[in-house]
Amino acid sequence: MAICSIISVLFLLSVSNVSAFVSPTSASARVNVALGMTRLPSRRGFFSKFVISIGSASVVSAAHPAAWATIMDSNQKEIKTFQPGQKIGVDEAKNRFTLARQDVQYLLDNYEDISKGGGDAVRRRLGTVGVSSYMYGIGKVVNELREEADDLVEYTETMNEFNAYLYQAEGAAYQSLFVEHSSASGTPESFLATAKQDVRQMQKFMDQLAVQLRL
Repeated sequence: MAICSIISVLFLLSVSNVSAFVSPTSASARVNVALGMTRLPSRRGFFSKFVISIGSASVVSAAHPAAWATIMDSNQKEIKTFQPGQKIGVDEAKNRFTLARQDVQYLLDNYEDISKGGGDAVRRRLGTVGVSSYMYGIGKVVNELREEADDLVEYTETMNEFNAYLYQAEGAAYQSLFVEHSSASGTPESFLATAKQDVRQMQKFMDQLAVQLRL
């Protein structure tokens, strides 16, 4: 009896954690998964509803492929990642910064087409999703270049403004993915438009950093 009780407890724990293995791309898909895991009169009911929930999530991901692209697209280029505690080096950092500026300009020049892929498509260009943009790890890059600036105080203030607009652009792009399923006002398009404005402001401070670094 004790063994059966332990097995039952372990099963219930595994059921309660199963949502961790499902990553639907919208709030409605997550609701479907949650519904499939509540009000279950039996184990058979759990499995039947759970399969239906996974199917619903699959339909959503098919309708909105951009939110899954970072995980599913194996053809994306990958930028060199950083090791914890490892210095980039001045030359490498300057090169990454220069290439990141090019990626930002490409994002703005092609924003209309890129944003059609949804918030994650914009976030990918910002380097906050995946590692296919030279904007990936840009905070570490600009921080390591502080000693190369003509005026450390001015550089630090500019860097903080740059980071602030980067986070705002990231936040607006992220919210665009879920605004239709929340009580917040606005549309995916309006949040993506806000993100674009933040990217433009971010670029201005990025240009100022380049001047201070003589790039």
